[in-house]
Amino acid sequence: MAEGQIAGLAFVFPGQGSQAVGMLDDLASNFATVADTLAEASDALGYDIGALIHADPDERLGQTEVTQPAILVTSVAIWRVWQELGGSDPAMMAGHSLGEYSALVCSGAMSLAQGATLVRDRGALMQQAVPEGEGAMAAILGLTDEQIVACCESIAGEVAPANYNAPGQVVIAGAAAAVAQAIDACKEAGAKRALPVAMSVPSHSSLMSGAAEELGERLAGIELQMPRMPIVHNFDASVASTTAEIADKLKAQLHNPVRWTQCAEVLAANNIEHLVECGPGKVLCGLQKRINKSVTASAVNSGEALAELLASL
Repeated sequence: MAEGQIAGLAFVFPGQGSQAVGMLDDLASNFATVADTLAEASDALGYDIGALIHADPDERLGQTEVTQPAILVTSVAIWRVWQELGGSDPAMMAGHSLGEYSALVCSGAMSLAQGATLVRDRGALMQQAVPEGEGAMAAILGLTDEQIVACCESIAGEVAPANYNAPGQVVIAGAAAAVAQAIDACKEAGAKRALPVAMSVPSHSSLMSGAAEELGERLAGIELQMPRMPIVHNFDASVASTTAEIADKLKAQLHNPVRWTQCAEVLAANNIEHLVECGPGKVLCGLQKRINKSVTASAVNSGEALAELLASL
């Protein structure tokens, strides 16, 4: 562990779905760092992302190519407030889907401008990859991973697990008709719940293969740095040893399932005792309770929560 890092602590970053209008208002009213971060991202993106996060006047926050930079910028702003308050680096980091990019920015592997424009492009590529209405996602609760895989394989169309979020909680994705059939198959197999997810694109499915290739081209134009602390990647729940490997894992992540359960298990195996969810919402905290209750989790999306965490360490 590098000098100045906090043993037993990992910062984790949420993905798409955690966004909310006004998600930075509390911190923005108390820390000038937030305004500086929003201005920096706005310059890179070419529009006022701070105004969008604060009020969403044109109702664009739900659009994938807007949602992704908005969540990343929010996570980075919270991280910078943590640093301003005197918080040290955690021993490790990880992020769920889009959150992996937030982790890379906060760890110094890429700049905020690089990260914001990259996830904007990622969102646009995802949206363009599958015509609206032709792809779908669904949450399946109460079946084992193996049962869900078997249900998906029983369907003739394109559908497979996209997010292994926690034991008994998996999201599937693929062609809309195939996902609908897989929902029925999972219900017949005894799922407690099997219902569509409000996502405009079938993320982390094979339908994203073309988008992944184009994302790889954009990644090739970015000069990455090795992060200051290990980051556990979604694609294979491992830590990259080179910047080329980081780029490869980001590309692969787009059309392969997010192995979040496995990522959390890797963090625990590396003596992580507490996860800090750095970003909007508390989704990852909720998942951690299902994965491993011996590793505690807390969300820091307010100045009060950040101060409490700092005081507890």
